Amino acid sequence: MSVGYAVAYRLGIRPWERAGSAAQASFDALLDREEAERPRPPGRALDLGCGRGHNTVTLAGRGWDAVGVDNIQRALDDARASAPAGAKFVQGDVTALSTSTLGTFDFFLDVGCFHGLSKEQQAAEARGVTSLANPGATLLMVAFSPHGLPLLPSGVTSEDVATAYAGWAIESVEPADTTGMPKPLRRTAPQWYRLRLT
Repeated sequence: MSVGYAVAYRLGIRPWERAGSAAQASFDALLDREEAERPRPPGRALDLGCGRGHNTVTLAGRGWDAVGVDNIQRALDDARASAPAGAKFVQGDVTALSTSTLGTFDFFLDVGCFHGLSKEQQAAEARGVTSLANPGATLLMVAFSPHGLPLLPSGVTSEDVATAYAGWAIESVEPADTTGMPKPLRRTAPQWYRLRLT
């Protein structure tokens, strides 16, 4: 999957960014809810598969000590070129996360990364996130539901998420805003999952 993303960044094809911008208000509402139970500043956040860093920058702007991690160098170069204070970007593999290079976190964000991984990779991402998680940490993840569309991540079920993230409780599952998505992609019925380390 990372090869496909590398090609897309090289060609400037990034429909997920357009969709994210169109759904910014609903994303902000999710972050408002996330931050309501936290002190100010809210803590450290890790944006998994951050791409060019839009969500990492959003988190930094809201007071998080925000780190974005991705394995696509071109995307990270773009992210670093416009990164404000409070946003940091690290090249790395979400299936091989390390506390020695990243530290620990209170909040994790996965916008469409998990659902593009194999079952083994999903389990590896979850193990890495768990190793980096402070007590009571939360994870907010958006992922496609299973579908039959070609050339796209095949999607995941709640059971897939629960299996990979053993030791975390799924606190909510709700439909994602698909306003900015191309019409065929809306058939993937993306869901927002909120999990908490137990």
